[in-house]
Amino acid sequence: MENQLAKSNEERTFQYQDSLPSLPVPSLEESLKKYLESVKPFANEEEYKKTEEIVHKFQSGIGEKLHQKLLERAKGKRNWLEEWWLNVAYLDVRIPSQLNVNFAGPAPHFEHYWPPKEGTQLERGSIILWHNLNYWQLLRKEKVPVHKVGNTPLDMNQFRMLFSTCKVPGITRDSIMNYFRTESEGRSPNHIVVLCRGRAFVFDVIHEGCLITPPELLRQLMYIHKKCHSEPDGPGIAALTSEERTRWAKAREYLIGLDPENLTLLEKVQSSLLVYSMEDSSPHVTPEDYSEITAAIFIGDPTVRWGDKSYNLISFSNGVFGCNCDHAPFDAMVMVNVSYYVDEKILQNEGRWKGSEKVRDIPLPEELVFTVDEKVLNDINQAKAQYLREASDLQIAAYAFTSFGKKLTKKKMLHPDTFIQLALQLAYYRLHGHPGCCYETAMTRYFYHGRTETVRSCTVEAVRWCQSMQDPSATLHERQQKMLQAFAKHNKMMKDCSAGKGFDRHLLGLSLIAKEEGLPVPELFTDPLFTKSGGGGNFVLSTSLIGYLRVQGVVVPMVHNGYGFFYHIRDDRL
Repeated sequence: MENQLAKSNEERTFQYQDSLPSLPVPSLEESLKKYLESVKPFANEEEYKKTEEIVHKFQSGIGEKLHQKLLERAKGKRNWLEEWWLNVAYLDVRIPSQLNVNFAGPAPHFEHYWPPKEGTQLERGSIILWHNLNYWQLLRKEKVPVHKVGNTPLDMNQFRMLFSTCKVPGITRDSIMNYFRTESEGRSPNHIVVLCRGRAFVFDVIHEGCLITPPELLRQLMYIHKKCHSEPDGPGIAALTSEERTRWAKAREYLIGLDPENLTLLEKVQSSLLVYSMEDSSPHVTPEDYSEITAAIFIGDPTVRWGDKSYNLISFSNGVFGCNCDHAPFDAMVMVNVSYYVDEKILQNEGRWKGSEKVRDIPLPEELVFTVDEKVLNDINQAKAQYLREASDLQIAAYAFTSFGKKLTKKKMLHPDTFIQLALQLAYYRLHGHPGCCYETAMTRYFYHGRTETVRSCTVEAVRWCQSMQDPSATLHERQQKMLQAFAKHNKMMKDCSAGKGFDRHLLGLSLIAKEEGLPVPELFTDPLFTKSGGGGNFVLSTSLIGYLRVQGVVVPMVHNGYGFFYHIRDDRL
């Protein structure tokens, strides 16, 4: 009886989902006031006056009508933005998503027990896979702790999208297939797919009711590795996922038309727990320099990662690891959580498997052999060429700043995230001689199915501080005062955005209502200053705090002439 009581008192991962508040719609007046303030750093007096007129006209005219319609929509939905955001930010996007949308990052294990070392790929791979599979089991049993701020639970829905989830291309809009179920909901797929040298294999990770062990996983990986290294390479079907979305959708339809069995194989990949990738390269990495490993994970061999998969776990020949994930179903904090869990387990076990070496008689992996013809092979070659051409235009630098970390900024009573955001503003200002419009991610997980909101870090206060730093006649006291004002402004914006009081998603909602109603695009959105200040996804600086753990990750810049700036903060380094 006591045991049952203890069990019923334990919090379950998804237990608060039904009681989370709905995503609010901010006040129109407040949103427009904040918007006007955000465009100031990018306008001269004349431009600002013109935008001010446009905004006031919008507020008293079409804007108010659209806002009322948005409030109506919000009445019938717990999250008025969710479906729109998924479509506009992800599923309707036609450019290749593997490079332009996915996020990727290295696993930090090389900083302790697993430095780069040839000949360790398979053994370490079996251990890292096993820890990931344990996390999957915790999630199925709803034993992953609920994230909270103080005592307030946050939305955990995105964690349902980590395993057994895949995007499927469509001619005009993609869709997301999610096969994951908790134990109380029923069966969930229990196979993984391994990609190696253009070939794909599949095997179950549950045998006779329990998870297979690292020695058993090692046997499966060794079988695949040996087979791929002693036989010709496969066609590399996975490369098609790196293609422009409509082109990939057509290539997929053709593939299915060629042989219905190809659909069965595609569904095997879609429903798999995760895709495990075996790369042949050995990227350089040190705790101070993540550049080469980050590039290898982000833009490595397109034939050994499934770009549409929510989780590609990537292994390299020198025993270094990372992940590449489709961004549509979830945001990076989910992956950060898993990555940190696995890293902690590897630390606790000194990088080794300490259990039984016994290997049961488990069925060998099965190869997924796709029926292909000249056209398919040609599509694959085109996809690879397009991918590598686009990837060559991306420059990646990932270094550790080791002079100090959050210990020092906190001692000085300065918020560590704001510290970096303002340093970034100053760096851009010094380099380019003018302010840079900047997007920082805020999370809205206080609300049902909440994801993100935009913090526009380039404030009037930040620019004034940057100017004082560049002005030789400014006194130290002046600079300090302006810096503290910039800190206070940023902290308030972050707090507002997390509380559902940002304005970018609100403006997006209003523009989408106009579109759905077949109305002309309101002038607010065609005003040059809207784009110049970053609106419509035109931020020159696209930034995000990855967290305060040992986990790093990246996304490409938002615009061609822009920067993607992603960072994590530790006690002693940034």
